[in-house]
Amino acid sequence: MKINRLLFLFLLCGQALSGQVSPFIHVDQFGYLPSAEKVAVLSDPQVGFNADLSYIAPSVLEVRSMSSGTLVFSGAPVSWNNGRTHNYSGDKGWWFDFSSVTQPGYYCVVDPSRMAQSAPFYIGEGVYDRVMKAAGRMFFYNRCNQEKKPPYADPKWSDEEAFLQDARCRDVYHPNDPALERDMRGGWFDAGDFNKYVTFTYSTIHNLLSAYEENPQAFTDAWDIPESGNGIPDILDETCWELNWLFKMINDDGSVHIKMGSRSHSDNAHHPPSLNTDGRYYAPTCTSAAIAASSVLAHSAIVLKTFGQLDDYSARLRELAIRTWNYVLPFLESGNLEEDCDDTSVKSGDADWDQKTQKSNALTAAVYLLELTKEEPFNQYISNHIEDPDCISGSNWDSYNLNLEDALLRYVNLDLADAATASRIRGSALTAVTNNWNHYYGWNTLDLYRAYMPAWSYHWGSNIPMSTVAILNRVIAEYNLLPADSAGFVRKAAEQLHFFHGVNPLGLEFLTNMYQFGGDRCTNEIFHTWFADGSDWDNARTSRYGPPPGYMPGGPNASYTANKDLRPPYGQPPQKSYLDFNTGWPDNSWEITEPAIYYQAAYIRFLAYYCGNHSATGIGETVFNHPEICLYPNPASDRVTLSGLSGETRIEIFDLGGQKIRTFKTNKTDLVIDLAEIRTGIYLVRLPSYYCKLVVN
Repeated sequence: MKINRLLFLFLLCGQALSGQVSPFIHVDQFGYLPSAEKVAVLSDPQVGFNADLSYIAPSVLEVRSMSSGTLVFSGAPVSWNNGRTHNYSGDKGWWFDFSSVTQPGYYCVVDPSRMAQSAPFYIGEGVYDRVMKAAGRMFFYNRCNQEKKPPYADPKWSDEEAFLQDARCRDVYHPNDPALERDMRGGWFDAGDFNKYVTFTYSTIHNLLSAYEENPQAFTDAWDIPESGNGIPDILDETCWELNWLFKMINDDGSVHIKMGSRSHSDNAHHPPSLNTDGRYYAPTCTSAAIAASSVLAHSAIVLKTFGQLDDYSARLRELAIRTWNYVLPFLESGNLEEDCDDTSVKSGDADWDQKTQKSNALTAAVYLLELTKEEPFNQYISNHIEDPDCISGSNWDSYNLNLEDALLRYVNLDLADAATASRIRGSALTAVTNNWNHYYGWNTLDLYRAYMPAWSYHWGSNIPMSTVAILNRVIAEYNLLPADSAGFVRKAAEQLHFFHGVNPLGLEFLTNMYQFGGDRCTNEIFHTWFADGSDWDNARTSRYGPPPGYMPGGPNASYTANKDLRPPYGQPPQKSYLDFNTGWPDNSWEITEPAIYYQAAYIRFLAYYCGNHSATGIGETVFNHPEICLYPNPASDRVTLSGLSGETRIEIFDLGGQKIRTFKTNKTDLVIDLAEIRTGIYLVRLPSYYCKLVVN
């Protein structure tokens, strides 16, 4: 055996870099596609929890190759907005454009005046493909009634099948009547709780299906889930897992139960999920649930019928979509929709919709049913009710009604579309995009961090509009509504992506525990019953395991008021209204860090636009958050020396499955590591502040 090379962050092949990752230089920590616009944001905090810190950009910044230390680009940063403070972040700042760097490889942005640098990042095709896989596997870990065992689950997040009691789910209003028991196994945990909701899966399934339809090349059949390798992209296999549960929520008459779960917050609150044995209950039927079910079933039937092996399954989807529609249609026509059928007897989350939302979402269902069946009554319904939603009657095309807007634009292109109705839809969309009242559409310079959305969007679950604003811009571009402005819509969307990956005032990569995939400062904690405060899965840095990679938390919430002594998130500019924590009442971290399947699906749909160049020479399984910085030891030696250490240092070596295989401690500046018993392979070396990579041949 010999050691080929040791890749580590603080030794730059003789170059004079400190390796200190600056909190003021913000880049996409995963990296950039070669053709992408690449702009680092430099920040000087003025308002908020970090206002005591200060940074002044140098006259020249550099981009250096991390494999050789070579200078590949230098230039002057440009002051944002003439040095004014950005209200949404509380920062002043600069932009540093290095878009001309396109050669694949690892790089960092360097401030030579301070010997400080950005997080390392990769430029190349396929840079986000492994990010997509990690984000997609969130749904597997959030499966209910699914054993999570190797080879599909990492041993750190292994668990037995949970919630066996779902096979005997009871009516919440008649809990002692065994005659009303139903088998309601399957589906996903909705969010940080273990409940399952029909209406909350509305945007989730639509966004996953749209993600596949828009960018099928982004999705593989190799997410390492039980269905991988069956010839169907795994994003659709995951969707079928949820659909199979949805079937069980539907009654013979087409009515649909709105949700199922626990009767008390204290029930089924153990971790891991398999320890929970308290009863589970289903809530009443609701017209909201029937509309949601009809809509997603019809869309699913359209997508899945393209796979020959799913002909029978698609036929069942079609039949149930029509059945649930026929059930709810009399309620829609009479205006007698049920608005208060969810009294939260099943905790928690009030899952019914108001009458206006039900009418709007029924249009979504009607469009997919028309496309699926080619039957004229659906066309007539659309024409009769086209003025129901605000996006038509008020030309208010915003990010909060994305799935309806998807469907309406889809209708415009259907051969069966009524010409007058299609014209009304197109005209309303053009009015919204042209007037652009809230600066939703197209590129602008209003945000220091290059990801503008209105201030009110920084609410509980703000990461949904951060994704859907971008998706809406891509959708408008793809439907070619304003051809002359399409480049601006696409540019707007791309910059939103980098906000999630570190170009934000927190310098935070918003997915959990992505260190082995390229993240430098990742989300470490989320409010989730499985990965609870104080558990083995509490924190990616400090607990035994941390949460699995790839969960998307809710995001900054400027409306947070639960604990006014907790700063952040309280009392901050909107983009800084975030804290990496997961404590319960009275801190109510669920208002900030709780993940949800609908946050996840919106992000996956957004990310898919930038994934899928599988023919390119990608970075495959060797992408980490460290540069290719090389130290060549004696080829005949089983030892390697780490130099430049200071103080007492703890060094740990992990295999790529996350298992710790060696721990070293030293108070010297050099450490000689004997690797004679370590097998050939790639390993992660964890230093006090950084990870790096060790390749053993």
